[in-house]
Amino acid sequence: MNVTIVTSNAHKAHEIKEYFRGIAEVRHVALEIPEFRDNDVGVIARTKAEYAWEALHEPVMVDDTGFFIRALKGFPGPYAAYVLETIGMPGILRLLVGEEDRSAYFETAIGYADETGSVRIFRGRVDGTIVRPRGSAGFGYDPIFEVEGRTLAELTTEEKGAISHRGRALENLREYLSSGV
Repeated sequence: MNVTIVTSNAHKAHEIKEYFRGIAEVRHVALEIPEFRDNDVGVIARTKAEYAWEALHEPVMVDDTGFFIRALKGFPGPYAAYVLETIGMPGILRLLVGEEDRSAYFETAIGYADETGSVRIFRGRVDGTIVRPRGSAGFGYDPIFEVEGRTLAELTTEEKGAISHRGRALENLREYLSSGV
């Protein structure tokens, strides 16, 4: 099985390559895709997959992830990357000062365009809690997102892949691809 991941985020590409290690050959194409806006990461992933397929005319997969914090009414949601670039983790932590509810979740939608350009969406979600930064692995919000007592930045790539939002979405895609549909 061969998979082409289209992303400008080298960290995502690395995680996906690690996930498929021994299962599929993963090729990374660092294509800049316009950042489409919607409140649903699945709609964004679908639009990105359509764009990538039009650019490459081959089966491709793309990823879009949102970070939803309950006390902030779902903010930053699908705008997580922009918020990380602008106010960062310190800004998120400042917004939560005085908030007792620190629950949050990540949701990833993987858009997969097959050889005809037909797109399917595969979703994954992981629930957790916002904490003070811990750990040095991972990327993005991983140091402040705790699942079952450890932040995502305290997990190995394999451990993170087994429980993360992206890992769960990738598992759904892998099952689909393995089914020969």
